[in-house]
Amino acid sequence: MLGRVEVAIIPCFKDNYAYLLTAPGSDKAVVVDACEALPVLAVLEGRGLSLGAILSTHHHPDHVSGNEVLAVRYPGLAVYGSTHDRGRIPAQTHFVEDGEQIDVHGFGFRCLLVPGHTLGAVAYFGQGAVFTGDTLFAAGCGRLFEGTPAMMHHSLNVKLGSLPPETLVYFGHEYTASNLRFAAHVEPHNRAVADKAVRVAEQRAQGRPTVPSTLAEERATNPFMRCDSAEIVARVAARLGETPAPEAVLGAIRAEKDSF
Repeated sequence: MLGRVEVAIIPCFKDNYAYLLTAPGSDKAVVVDACEALPVLAVLEGRGLSLGAILSTHHHPDHVSGNEVLAVRYPGLAVYGSTHDRGRIPAQTHFVEDGEQIDVHGFGFRCLLVPGHTLGAVAYFGQGAVFTGDTLFAAGCGRLFEGTPAMMHHSLNVKLGSLPPETLVYFGHEYTASNLRFAAHVEPHNRAVADKAVRVAEQRAQGRPTVPSTLAEERATNPFMRCDSAEIVARVAARLGETPAPEAVLGAIRAEKDSF
């Protein structure tokens, strides 16, 4: 339960998450990232709910493959996504701009454009939580398929990093354990990383998801939000032969993570 909003975590594909949001007493739900239709439909029908809207974080198929089936099943379904992704998000009906405030079946969200993984990536902030898709993971960030290190650094450390520390972070994939192994690799003396790795190992051993995180946890454990860490900066500087700017640190460790 998130305030007066219930968030159901719906596993999809191998390691994706969709999120079903409902308010007490409402028969309408909102889904963030309809990765697959069937798992979403199973939860909706099992709870006697209808779907009122989809919030798509970005255009990649593993986040939007359920959109068209759900749009047929629920005529008039509102499908939100970035204006930048026009033509790339199936069944999209609403095209949001950076900073736009939307009200979706009583849920208020501020749309934050967070390019890096893709150019049209959107995070939805509201109800004390932020839904980040593949931009911000627990202890990690998405690959830079379309954006630049500078874009991703700004998205993580300015756009998302300025949100309240207690904000709950709902991310797109269950990558937490492997992300923490990399975090320990680049910042081996970070005790917060080691402590979280123990907790995550227990969660996964019990078959539980590691979502949500919080922004406070990410600032303490996520190397891509710690580009000013003396240990990480020294590691990158030793390779580059000079003291790098924060965006260069992010670029260097993201490239290292790609082959880790």
